[in-house]
Amino acid sequence: MSNFYSNLLTGFGINDAIDILITAFIIYKLLGFIQETRAQQLVKGLGVVILVYFLSDVLDLHVLNWILRGAFTIGAFALVVVFQPELRRALEHVGRTSFGINRFSKVDKDQAKYIVDEITEAVGHGSETRTGMLIVFERQTTLEDIAETGTKIDAEISAEMLGNIFYEGAPLHDGACLIRADRIYAAGCVLPLTSNRNLHKSLGTRHRAGIGITENSDALVLVVSEETGIISIAEDGRLRRYLDTKEVEKQLLNLYFTEDHGKNGRFGGHHKNQKKG
Repeated sequence: MSNFYSNLLTGFGINDAIDILITAFIIYKLLGFIQETRAQQLVKGLGVVILVYFLSDVLDLHVLNWILRGAFTIGAFALVVVFQPELRRALEHVGRTSFGINRFSKVDKDQAKYIVDEITEAVGHGSETRTGMLIVFERQTTLEDIAETGTKIDAEISAEMLGNIFYEGAPLHDGACLIRADRIYAAGCVLPLTSNRNLHKSLGTRHRAGIGITENSDALVLVVSEETGIISIAEDGRLRRYLDTKEVEKQLLNLYFTEDHGKNGRFGGHHKNQKKG
């Protein structure tokens, strides 16, 4: 036994240490990614199936072992189809490196402060008047495909412009407004709805769309409820509700002043599925 440990330590080099660290990091990130998604149930199910497979091999249950072996082969292709959104999100997450485009770097501090004030004013007014609003802030993940579902306007950001876009009866009020850095890039955009089935039934299409786009990109989304005037922020597939204008201003300042390719400016707290709409 002493010879075994001696040979093990002798043959253990820097490459082995790097190999173990990288593997451990990948497993850690993978576990973090599948948490609170459909993939979490998938992993549990696969664990049970793998356990049964090994038991069938040990207990010489040949028919069951043969069926499970075939199921693994077919299941690998089926998983790619069923979990295509999750796989896409994972690949997009891997592709968000520090070498990507920082869309907020060209906005100077004075301009950024003005933009934050205008958006905060518009959201506050929308909350008071119960005007439904859905504002998407594009970060590193390009949302050109989302912009193409609406009308590209490329306008300066102002409280008046946002008010006109979301004014009830206006042609573009029923979709999302896409903000790219210091411009309102498009309006009336259609967003993908969330696949999360655990949301409270009181959350309508506007909130589900806001969460949905954050599941497929690194965007930050502001939502104002048309029914209650409640202000919410969606990010990373989570929804934070019951914000006031001070909190909105704080989050936007973080977005414009400390944005680091999706690493900073994140809000804390757990996903809240409130019972009020």
